[in-house]
Amino acid sequence: MNKQALQDIHGVLLLDKPSGWGSTDALNRVKRLLGARKAGHGGTLDPMATGLLPLAFGLATRFSHESLEAQKTYSARILFGMTTDSADADGRPLASLPVSFDEAALRRVLATFIGDLDQVPPMFSALKRDGKPLYEYARAGETVEREARRVRIVSLDLLALDAVPGVPTGDPGSLQADIRVTCTKGTYIRTLAEDIGAGLGCGAHLIALRRERIGALSVDKAVTIAELEALEPDARMARLMPAEVLISALPAVVLDEPHARRFLHGQRLRLAAQCESPDTAAARRVRVYAGSDLIGTGTYDDGLLAPLRLIAQGA
Repeated sequence: MNKQALQDIHGVLLLDKPSGWGSTDALNRVKRLLGARKAGHGGTLDPMATGLLPLAFGLATRFSHESLEAQKTYSARILFGMTTDSADADGRPLASLPVSFDEAALRRVLATFIGDLDQVPPMFSALKRDGKPLYEYARAGETVEREARRVRIVSLDLLALDAVPGVPTGDPGSLQADIRVTCTKGTYIRTLAEDIGAGLGCGAHLIALRRERIGALSVDKAVTIAELEALEPDARMARLMPAEVLISALPAVVLDEPHARRFLHGQRLRLAAQCESPDTAAARRVRVYAGSDLIGTGTYDDGLLAPLRLIAQGA
């Protein structure tokens, strides 16, 4: 599609990303299908991973960061007894160890990861050191120091523990587990899988990952690239959702016309009315409306509303 055919469209599309696609590649494909001029995605998924990837277009890109901040839920499959340099199936094999744990032992180890923990990001990640992504160091065979980051595992459930067909009991790669994880931003499920394997004394790596939820958004509402390709242009556009879906978990503040005008000029406002749940951390960020029209987000603290990201009226 040439540049002349591009258009300004505004909204959010929930994509069910296929395995084998990078997040940027998937975004660019959908961007071409819609003929969109401006777009961004809300949270990278590894090429191996599938599942929910929110795509924001036009003015909705101003709220893409909310997907990065939100809690996420993943389903994952872990293979035990084998480690790789990337902690997933795309990596180079490192070590093989016998597998001798049972379900009770696995459940005990899983329980140790629930709550706050310090997690060291993997070398095969897009985090930067001296302006260079860590994966570039890793591909060159270099390892650099990484600072541990505090993350939280909200829940960690064992869905299944199964023998791998064709692999003798006890051999490396003879057991696999399906888990579901709800966690805070910045959590690497690959690293979690690796650490679970270390806790069991046999090593492990991730062989499948699917993102099911980001905040209030669910993969159940997502569309695949193949489904989009099969639709007529108007039907593709009909899959767009309003920008509000990215911030639907935030409490709402509704302003009258004079206050809305001041807010859109970047002014802080002293409000008499309290927004909902003012005692929670989440309530410090709010979505702001002029009547029924979304005009931006802000922070709300002890009656004081301050602008964060704004949408000009008529934009």
